[in-house]
Amino acid sequence: MLVVVMVLLLGAGSLALGLTTEKWFFDIVGLAALALAVVGFYDLVQTRHSITRNYPIAGHARFLLEHIRPEIQQYFVESNTEGMPFDRETRDLVYDRAKGNHGEEPFGTERDVNAVGYEFVAHSMRARPKPDTPQPRVRLGGRHCTQPYDIALLNVSAMSFGSLSGNAIEALNAGAAMGGFAHDTGEGSISRHHTKHGGDLVMEVASGYFGCRTPEGRFDPDAFAERAQLDQVKAINIKISQGAKPGLGGLLPGTKVNAEVAEARGVPVGTTVVSPPVHPEFSTPLELVDFIARLRELSGGKPVGFKICIGSRREFLAICKAMLERGSAPDFIIVDGSEGGTGAGPVEFEDHVGMPLTEALMFVHNALVGVGLRHEVRIGASGKVATGIDIVKRICQGADFTMSARAMMFAIGCIQAQTCHTNTCPVGVATQDPQRARALVVDDKKHRVFQYQEKTVNSARQIVASMGLDDFDQLNPRKLFRRVDPQVTRTYHDLYEWLEPEQLLTTPPEDWARDWAEAVADSFEPASNSGPREDQPAMSRSNH
Repeated sequence: MLVVVMVLLLGAGSLALGLTTEKWFFDIVGLAALALAVVGFYDLVQTRHSITRNYPIAGHARFLLEHIRPEIQQYFVESNTEGMPFDRETRDLVYDRAKGNHGEEPFGTERDVNAVGYEFVAHSMRARPKPDTPQPRVRLGGRHCTQPYDIALLNVSAMSFGSLSGNAIEALNAGAAMGGFAHDTGEGSISRHHTKHGGDLVMEVASGYFGCRTPEGRFDPDAFAERAQLDQVKAINIKISQGAKPGLGGLLPGTKVNAEVAEARGVPVGTTVVSPPVHPEFSTPLELVDFIARLRELSGGKPVGFKICIGSRREFLAICKAMLERGSAPDFIIVDGSEGGTGAGPVEFEDHVGMPLTEALMFVHNALVGVGLRHEVRIGASGKVATGIDIVKRICQGADFTMSARAMMFAIGCIQAQTCHTNTCPVGVATQDPQRARALVVDDKKHRVFQYQEKTVNSARQIVASMGLDDFDQLNPRKLFRRVDPQVTRTYHDLYEWLEPEQLLTTPPEDWARDWAEAVADSFEPASNSGPREDQPAMSRSNH
């Protein structure tokens, strides 16, 4: 209260001086002081904020500092290797490569190479020169696929038009066209921004069936076939779950459904649209495998796979049993890590729900090996892939190719402001505000997408050559080391259990036996509810 009175007296005195001396300066000071006094009186009587009720006027400084804290932390406090989700060193590397630089660093590493969890690969005294041949490709297409697609080692992961601006989508797709790599449409389906520059598309089909839905929100086979058979569409990706919010659907408010978004998603303008947490078109593993086969047929024989953030091991093993029973498998599976992604989700889901990418990737690889299907199904890794060593690590852990979302956003100017869900992206990437989106110039940023992808894959190729290897196919868990305590490092081969081909069909290891026994092809429920499962702790769930 004393502060308010003092400010009021200052304002009144200044105005009096201004009126008597004709000095405009005193008038300005007086008016400003009186305005602050009004704020102070309001602070005293309002009931929403305790801090300003006790500290009128001065309490607002806390809100200001709180508002700019992330920027202060990012630019002035954190070290080059501390920041999350991506540290400054990684972001700078992406920016450098996007601008056409090599991403070199002087004076040695800033990382603690003796810290537990530090990972590295071993070079060889028989190192090879980096190949001058075109980028290696991975063929998507099993025995039932008639239009296989050779996908790059690094591609643009799923990001929808609606979440990203039209300019951002165009820059990503134009860069993909220049470099010959794939661009996943995200669940928002194919927009005119995806087709303008002709880059290869992976059409994503999510639980809302945007772009291929009936007015009631169910799957429309005719609408799907029309889009899936476009020459630009090279593969179909069924989104079962994503790392940012596994087990959750989504909601797009009607205020964001403008004419362009409505056209892409196949919904009326201004209508709030909901993505349910599960697909209405299948409810069992067998039905999922049948749905995959149906989409392959409707697309004209193109590769069809699904994206999943692993939760229950048993449920994925049930899908494997369904593949065996039907004699049909997806052409690829993209494993998404629980580390999150471009999709905004509740903090609890981003931090504590789902399996991290490393464990999930190795599990999916081992499961497919264990049922004898690994040679038919290609595996993609999606989750914090930004550098050449990330590609190498993920392939060592079981992947065939990688997908990147956030690093591709960095390439087109993202500054990790973490305001993607607010429509106020400061650089025009994640916004539908046309004034903000105009900051992103497609003709400039498309070159950055192309250069980032090319240089990152070339870095991965150089690492493989330094290991004395001729090809990515020679990478395996023995090539990747992890420090497990300050004195000991182990290879991934020694740290984890790796199954032999068809081992699950004959003698499942102890760690796999219960999950395998309870997995059934015709249900996502366990075969038996007796005893604790991997997704049910031994402790009683009853209320105490």
